[in-house]
Amino acid sequence: QVQLVESGGGLVQAGGSLRLSCAASGRTFSNYNKAWFRQAPGKEREFVAGINWSSDRIYYADSVKGRVTISRDNAKDTVYLQMNNLKPEDTAVYYCAASNKFTYSSSYYYTSNYDYWGQGTQVTVSS
Repeated sequence: QVQLVESGGGLVQAGGSLRLSCAASGRTFSNYNKAWFRQAPGKEREFVAGINWSSDRIYYADSVKGRVTISRDNAKDTVYLQMNNLKPEDTAVYYCAASNKFTYSSSYYYTSNYDYWGQGTQVTVSS
């Protein structure tokens, strides 16, 4: 069974840090574009960060730029999201996604461009 499995979520105070991981199983995603999205209650799923297979193209949403770092380890087929200086508005379920369907930078931002999704991990930031 092909899976992306997120981990690392939890409850943290404002100003704190978390590191999310997304590991692949069932097939290799090492040559796929990968991204993190998040979805808060009552809101649409939104783009957080994206990275191409060779890590030389990285993109961030304006809302997290400067506080978040996406990285990947293709040998482990894992993508990471380091989040610092967390704010209550960062509270959401965080999802990783993978796709090999696109190359344009603008494509990273849209959920419809991704074939594979994880089940999500909850991040809660208390004030």
